Amino acid sequence: MRALLPLLRTGWGWGWRAGSIVAARLPRRVSAGAVPGRAMALYRTEERGQPHSPDYRVFLKNEAGHYISPFHDIPLKVDSAEENGIPTKRARNDEYENLFNMVVEIPRWTNAKMEIATEEPLNPIKPDIKDGKLRYVANIFPHKGYIWNYGALPQTWEDPHQKDKSTNCCGDDDPIDVCEIGSKVLSCGEVIPVKILGTLALIDQGETDWKLIAINVNDPEASKFHDIDDVMKYKPGYLEATLNWFRLYKVPEGKPENQFAFDGEFKNKAFALEVIKSAHECWKALLMKKRDGGAINCTNVQVCDSPFHCTQEEARSLVESVSFSANKECNKEEQVWHFLGK
Repeated sequence: MRALLPLLRTGWGWGWRAGSIVAARLPRRVSAGAVPGRAMALYRTEERGQPHSPDYRVFLKNEAGHYISPFHDIPLKVDSAEENGIPTKRARNDEYENLFNMVVEIPRWTNAKMEIATEEPLNPIKPDIKDGKLRYVANIFPHKGYIWNYGALPQTWEDPHQKDKSTNCCGDDDPIDVCEIGSKVLSCGEVIPVKILGTLALIDQGETDWKLIAINVNDPEASKFHDIDDVMKYKPGYLEATLNWFRLYKVPEGKPENQFAFDGEFKNKAFALEVIKSAHECWKALLMKKRDGGAINCTNVQVCDSPFHCTQEEARSLVESVSFSANKECNKEEQVWHFLGK
């Protein structure tokens, strides 16, 4: 418990390193007409293996060039904005409390199912594989692939042993999923600051699988969006399309339509923030070995109080020990359209 005290004092929204707060920084303010900066400057990707092959991996590095885990080492919350090195007032308002880091796994309009490898050391992003084959989401008319930039919030975990009070189902053993609705197509492994707007509760094979709705803080229209109602106002039809996408995306595989808690109602920002808070607490317990994580790999380089902490040198050795098959045959998806109208 003593080891957790520095973390607990900082509130629920922070990662920690040697007892001190660590967070990704927002870009400094820019003058009118200038191109906003990007939080990605704090992180960069390193690809290993051949794209569209089972051994393809996207590792993340921090600003210093050290390998990190996108699951455990990237802080959940975004740091305050700075102007000439001085925190601005925005750091203290309610809007700032709703700024989170998102790790992009799947760019919009693409089909390859990529995911944070929760069971591998340092949790690189990898292709989802089933029965030895790479998985691709089907094109269901009128959509092409994923209709948002899809990813996850770091330092969150939906505990498969903890029943959610609102859905009466346990978690799905993954970080919380995020659907980013901004105008830009992002890249796999990109880390961006987002505002949370609401959430949808998908029930997948009896497990709660939250789908957060968020927008990139650097999106040109981000200032318009504060809650789920703003999505209905400024992007009419997007939430309906999102509900239908999640309802139908497994049907081309011969599976039944997905089900939802709350009859498919999107919950607002306040509700979503409570979901995130709970998942962050579960993650903290996981990293301190107070929850059974099963096969989840908790190796990290920045959570120094965690029994799973490793050194930068050990992290580098872990990455370099990953082997790849030469000239592995690529397994690309067929671009088939499915028409599932009722």
